[in-house]
Amino acid sequence: MRVLLVYPDFPDTFWSFKYALKFISKKAAYPPLGLLTVAALLPENWEKKLIDMNVENLCTSDLVWADYVLISAMSLQSNSVGKIVSICKKAGTKIVAGGPLFTAWPEKYNCIDHLVLGEAELTLPMFLADVENGCPKHIYTTSEFADITHTPKPLFSLVDMKKYASMNLQYSRGCPFNCEFCDIVVLFGRRPRLKTQQQVIEELQSLYELGWRGGVFFVDDNFIGNRDKLKKEILPAVIEWSMQRDYPFSFHTEASLNIADDDELMALMVKAGFEMVFIGIESPNEDSLTECNKHQNKNRDIIACIDKIQKCGLHVEGGFILGFDSDPESIFDTLIRFVQQSGIVVAMVGLLNAPRGTKLFQRLEKEKRLTTTFSGDNTDCSMNFTPKMDYDKLIQGYQRVIHTIYSPDHYYRRVMRYLEEYGRKQLHKSKIHWHDIAAFFKSVFKFGIFGKERLWYWRLLWRILTKNPSQFPKAVAYSIYGYHFRKIYKI
Repeated sequence: MRVLLVYPDFPDTFWSFKYALKFISKKAAYPPLGLLTVAALLPENWEKKLIDMNVENLCTSDLVWADYVLISAMSLQSNSVGKIVSICKKAGTKIVAGGPLFTAWPEKYNCIDHLVLGEAELTLPMFLADVENGCPKHIYTTSEFADITHTPKPLFSLVDMKKYASMNLQYSRGCPFNCEFCDIVVLFGRRPRLKTQQQVIEELQSLYELGWRGGVFFVDDNFIGNRDKLKKEILPAVIEWSMQRDYPFSFHTEASLNIADDDELMALMVKAGFEMVFIGIESPNEDSLTECNKHQNKNRDIIACIDKIQKCGLHVEGGFILGFDSDPESIFDTLIRFVQQSGIVVAMVGLLNAPRGTKLFQRLEKEKRLTTTFSGDNTDCSMNFTPKMDYDKLIQGYQRVIHTIYSPDHYYRRVMRYLEEYGRKQLHKSKIHWHDIAAFFKSVFKFGIFGKERLWYWRLLWRILTKNPSQFPKAVAYSIYGYHFRKIYKI
């Protein structure tokens, strides 16, 4: 068999980093880890080719070559999926689809030849067995969760690493918490399932042997779901592996706010080479946290927790949500103050949406408040339900928050504060690559000469050079991030 694995295009969003990637001559932030894992699950004697439409075009000749086209996608990629399906139908190439989009809405994609839903470790072997016997079915599904200790290494050799800003890997699936709006527990369950120490090291070694040097994103939705195994097995092994190779990677991940309660865990993560952690903070309003069942964030000084995490050497990126039923009209000013006081440079503020299958979706369905399908992008001013707050007032408030926190004066103040107060806490110095140098000169041209933020840009670089010069590369990087966010939000 000849199999073409196709990853749909992402629209321009907060996390696409489209405008930032141009500065370092990269096409996309990360390769499609799910498809690379699926590729490793396919028979070894099958020919495999990957087309990531975020870095290259899908050609008719590729479809003619293939016996099957395998697609994996999230809700955000639904428009691109429609185009791919149309092209495949015209070419007469059979389609096999899986991933969160198709698992959530299988009835919307009856036109697809084969739907392999849920976790591929369980359902893909069923499909492959039927292909072998010449009788593949339309749909394969299961309510069980996979034992990921048997999940093979992703087939990283299928990607052109030069086109990506970072690599990625997965250590765990599932989250012990049960936030009302989150579909992670629907897709992966509440009991974190973990790969072994050997698996993690083998995946790191695979990236290393392929020549990768740079960032590696642990895509776990809550990396610290099982803290004991991290501290006793995984992190000590990663530390030893990294030290032996002079720290070739810098790590990033996602975690819950209770990471602030474990000093030992944070210290081990920093020692292993972790530099950034994304945390779902959601709201500074306690009633809103109660409403969405975000109990792990309640009854604590959130700003103090963020300060503690950043003092340990982990840069915090924060996720926030507006549109809860419990949000007062003062929430917009409260959130602006919170973001500035917390020192969080990258604050992803989105509007509440209800992904299918979540408790929020079920509640709103009973209340007859659902209005449309979830777009997958909670930063495009779309909502799939009727909010309690007047919609126009909510949208105006949301846009005011975004335009304020990413205005040059607010944004650059946060960058300066972070680099001056927390920059020295990082244990490992960031390695400089040629594309970092190129990015600096591009930023001088774009911001320092013509940009409306040029005064803030030069002020930032001067302060960092005089007070903490080791953080100069990060100052340039955050300037570029800020440009991306202003382009996305049209500020």
